[in-house]
Amino acid sequence: MLSTNNTGAIVNFLGTVREKDKKNKKILSMTLEHYPLMTENEILKIAEQATKKWDINCVSIIHRIGKLYPKEKIVYVGVSSKHRQNAFDACSFIMDYLKSNATFWKLEEFEHTKKWVIQDKKEIEALKKWS
Repeated sequence: MLSTNNTGAIVNFLGTVREKDKKNKKILSMTLEHYPLMTENEILKIAEQATKKWDINCVSIIHRIGKLYPKEKIVYVGVSSKHRQNAFDACSFIMDYLKSNATFWKLEEFEHTKKWVIQDKKEIEALKKWS
């Protein structure tokens, strides 16, 4: 995305599918649905916001879709910058906004039922620190 000259820090985040939901129920799988252009535009917007907020060199975001199973990788965010705090903050910001604003719909499958994941209060609260 941007020049990687003068990089002094690289922060990587790798998210995986949880084995249990918030009520400690065993998850068999999670299916992520999206509208490709809408989702890609939102992810690009989040990356652009991070580059405006922090002095960062490069951003990489990969988010999987389709049917995934517990322990499988679901999201990768990598940020490089001249200084480590910018990379840490930008990576955290990107993840908070991906969890809240990226247009993914998640369907968790359990032994006898399925349910759509809804945004919780913690995710909404996490965004406030970036305002």
